[in-house]
Amino acid sequence: MRLAFIKMHGLGNDFVLFDALNQPLSLQPAQVRRIADRHFGVGCDQVLLIEPPHNGEADVYYRIFNADGKEAEHCGNGVRCVARYLRDAGRARGDELVLQTVNGEARVHLEAGDRVRVNMGAPRFAPADIPFIARERAPRYDIDVGGQRMTIGAVSMGNPHAVLAVDDVDQVPVAALGPQLERHPRFPQGANVGFLQVLDPGHVRLRVFERGAGETLACGTGACAAVAVGRLWGKLEREVDVQLRGGHLSIAWDGEGKPLWMTGPAERVFEGHIDL
Repeated sequence: MRLAFIKMHGLGNDFVLFDALNQPLSLQPAQVRRIADRHFGVGCDQVLLIEPPHNGEADVYYRIFNADGKEAEHCGNGVRCVARYLRDAGRARGDELVLQTVNGEARVHLEAGDRVRVNMGAPRFAPADIPFIARERAPRYDIDVGGQRMTIGAVSMGNPHAVLAVDDVDQVPVAALGPQLERHPRFPQGANVGFLQVLDPGHVRLRVFERGAGETLACGTGACAAVAVGRLWGKLEREVDVQLRGGHLSIAWDGEGKPLWMTGPAERVFEGHIDL
């Protein structure tokens, strides 16, 4: 099977995108892993599959597969890349799009150049919604990690996130702590893990160890989760510049029950074919 693809990225968080709007396409986990392999495949953090919408309001339905082959619920950088692809392909019905995922809808605004603004929905903090095992909701949770006691925030942005406050993201052993928190038993579906350094109320630095992909250069839902938790802790303002290893995202949130907005770039890299 020979498939055409488009390689895209949002701040270095990279994707292989397949257009299945006009013909059905099913990818098995082993095929996803091969596509994502940076030595024997195309190489990416996630594979995106664009399909026809499930209702008349939406423009497309799209699926997200992590590099380990497992399907994910949401991807902030991915949704911007899908929107940019639809505009470049002449399939956008104006500057506003509705993109469906397995976990709901994302409303997207195409801005000038490569900028895309996304309504990421309202952060959810109830443990059952994340999901996270806890007796009751709290702004902070103590958790045992490798024999150490740590304090985290937990939130869902359509996918589960753990957020840790750190003094310096450059000094954090992300490769060691990330997998332990990603697979921690208190996160039944695993977790994306954000390491948050607050510079001032309007600026933060962030590194994210993504569930099923490892540390990436940027994570859109991770940036949203970090700002939501930082706001819950009283450390951040309404609008925050999030500096990730691959660049900057602008996050704005009016507070609990309100949608969180993410703005950032989406870039096309190249097109190609792969035989599966």
